[in-house]
Amino acid sequence: MADKQISLPAKLINGGIAGLIGVTCVFPIDLAKTRLQNQQNGQRLYTSMSDCLIKTIRSEGYFGMYRGAAVNLTLVTPEKAIKLAANDFFRHQLSKDGQKLTLAREMLAGCGAGTCQVIVTTPMEMLKIQLQDAGRLEAQRKLLAAQAQLSAQGGPPHPTEAPAAPRPTATQLTRDLLRTHGLAGLYKGLGATLLRDVPFSIVYFPLFANLNQLGQPASGDKSPFYVSFLAGCVAGSAAAVAVNPCDVVKTRLQSLQRGVNEDTYSGFLDCARKILRHEGPAAFLKGAYCRALVIAPLFGIAQVVYFLGIAETLLGLLPGTRP
Repeated sequence: MADKQISLPAKLINGGIAGLIGVTCVFPIDLAKTRLQNQQNGQRLYTSMSDCLIKTIRSEGYFGMYRGAAVNLTLVTPEKAIKLAANDFFRHQLSKDGQKLTLAREMLAGCGAGTCQVIVTTPMEMLKIQLQDAGRLEAQRKLLAAQAQLSAQGGPPHPTEAPAAPRPTATQLTRDLLRTHGLAGLYKGLGATLLRDVPFSIVYFPLFANLNQLGQPASGDKSPFYVSFLAGCVAGSAAAVAVNPCDVVKTRLQSLQRGVNEDTYSGFLDCARKILRHEGPAAFLKGAYCRALVIAPLFGIAQVVYFLGIAETLLGLLPGTRP
């Protein structure tokens, strides 16, 4: 019974540690994914992930790639902790006398985990997207201003630039959303987030469990850390690409500011229809390779930390606590 009491806090701590390490490593790629997904055919500032990152560094500096990272670093701990702990909880509840779960029950456990995590994921994504996309909108504004000046003068524009718009902060965005829309403002796009995260977890957790089991020693011990890492990478990439269409729609719906001549959307179906009509089916895969590059190491690192039991070791070092 004591193990059970320690196991839940340990899983929460492991999930938090994994999330912090993972986000720090891959956040610039996530920023590129958001900007690529949000740009529409009218104004294409970026042609690829590398082009986006290079232009971001040139215009915003190195730390421009980490816009919105503070929100993620603050909320990723509870988000990852809830997801991993909830999956374990549901797997335990659905198991019968310690027998191996069927695929259907593994998927059901993943569904439960994905549903639980959106409590934190939705406001986190809502704030992060505004901060990440602000640089794209500012670059578009400067480009259009330069083009207008060139057109009006019939020659090269003067080197003077229009004053930059004030950059939003997470605190300011939260305050404005709560004041104008109440708590519901932070949960805009909740349905789209559920449609992304629940299928993701349904695919990810069973696939990871089965891939990880392939490298399990005959003695029944835990799989080696590199097996857990590779299983997390493969399962994360596969699940990320599978749900990318929902991620594109979610990103568009949660973006509060639009560029010039960019569509606005009234809901999930309206957004999906307009993307299909104006940009074609390929638009639903925008940023898919970026998302795979983000999710693969993120979940690979998460599973290594989780299976190494770093938190169990830390808890065991505390006075009066045994792992």
